[in-house]
Amino acid sequence: MKYRPLMILGAGSDVGKSIIVAALCRIFRQEGIRVAPFKAQNMALNSFITPEGGEMGRAQVVQAQAAGLTPHIDMNPILLKPCSDVGSQVIVQGKVYGNMAAQEYYRHKPRLVQKVMTSFRRLSESYELIILEGAGSAVELNLKKNDLVNFSMAKRANAAVLLVADIDRGGVFAATIGTFHLLTPKERRLLGGFIINKFRGDATLFQEGVRIIETRTRRPVLGLVPFARDLNLPQEDSVALDRKMCQRSGSDNDCLNIGVLRLPHISNYTDFDPLEQEPGVRLSYLDQRYSLKNIDLLILPGTKNTISDLLHLKGTGLFSRIKEYAALGGRLIGICGGYQILGQVVKDPLGVEGETPEEEGLGLLPVVTTMAGEKTTTQVEARAVGLPGNDHRVSGYEIHMGLTEMVGPGQPVFEINERLGVAEHLADGWSSPDGRIWGSYIHGLFDNDGFRQTLLRQLSEAKGLIPSSSSDLSFTDFQESQFDQLADLVRRHVDIDRIRGMIQV
Repeated sequence: MKYRPLMILGAGSDVGKSIIVAALCRIFRQEGIRVAPFKAQNMALNSFITPEGGEMGRAQVVQAQAAGLTPHIDMNPILLKPCSDVGSQVIVQGKVYGNMAAQEYYRHKPRLVQKVMTSFRRLSESYELIILEGAGSAVELNLKKNDLVNFSMAKRANAAVLLVADIDRGGVFAATIGTFHLLTPKERRLLGGFIINKFRGDATLFQEGVRIIETRTRRPVLGLVPFARDLNLPQEDSVALDRKMCQRSGSDNDCLNIGVLRLPHISNYTDFDPLEQEPGVRLSYLDQRYSLKNIDLLILPGTKNTISDLLHLKGTGLFSRIKEYAALGGRLIGICGGYQILGQVVKDPLGVEGETPEEEGLGLLPVVTTMAGEKTTTQVEARAVGLPGNDHRVSGYEIHMGLTEMVGPGQPVFEINERLGVAEHLADGWSSPDGRIWGSYIHGLFDNDGFRQTLLRQLSEAKGLIPSSSSDLSFTDFQESQFDQLADLVRRHVDIDRIRGMIQV
């Protein structure tokens, strides 16, 4: 059975569009409908590599998981990865299209619209229901003529539209009624109603607010979704990351303190979500304002601009503080760009990242990285070979522009056995001889339960802690339970019957 596409637009950024789409994907999957997510254009530094080697935004990966699907590039045909304040790397249908400033990107719009619609049509042919997500505010008037992802996409798809507003930030009447009055007559005809998200307190106290919105817009408020404190689903928005900054409380001595550097161009910080869910672990995102003194493990994450973030570390004093932390016996892990930063030097002869041709790294690993013109995007299967006491097999993915050469003592961290389903025998990463400092190009390492739990047990023993007896977390099972909880929450507080009526053909 075919359904009319459903589109979730927002009154602003970070209002919960991605989460509502994920919830609806899970709800309709539970009802036996073959449903898939779609976002024409996403801007994020958190990305994922599909089994075919294509790159796409992380939010659509989460939504695909909620729908019980393997992620595919058609779910997010355009991904913009900011590499400066004015430019982005443009990924089209999984592959690098180019680095562009906004005006240059807009000139490519006719061709990009064709790519978007090709992906949308392929999905529509394969699934019964497509749930689309918009980006930011649906009524950024100065951007509408070049819009690919909000009402222009809703019109092309002839989608029923719901608008999500965040009441927690205040201004919900301006967000809903104001948005409605900025819509064109055709856009208003597509708008089927509102969902008010992140409500705190007694919902009966907002009944008058619902009446006001419905009277002023002649559109129903289909739900008042409570602020979900206990749900833990991957986020990709930088605003969400800012809320994670140094959330430390209690004694540093009764748990493992893991710090992740909050680099300006941090990417794929969802790599560390599994660590946040482990009992006995306190994970914090740190910048130059915070001490490294009581950190048991310091992680340098991926970055979209390694050299720029190296310069940031030097300019803020973190560069010397990290070296001091290492000299005092601190443990460090670098993932992707963080691995490159741990090395002796990062070279960029082709100007891939900018005008700086070479920059000295931390010198904590004897490796030298040279930026390459071609991007590596691949899923991998590997086995840990260079970490004492940890020889687990892992699955993950690579997204990087650099080639790293080993120039000193140590050993590879992993042996890659398979890339994109093809048998390989390749070394990945490098470790200090004692395993205290190491780096790897593989994202998603900590999703692997055995590898993660062995690492945490070794850290606990080194600190003199008794490893948690409940540290047998299956991160996959945890995520599935979170999707089900999210679906239950939205079912209870949103009129799914009315939404079902909107999408009947």
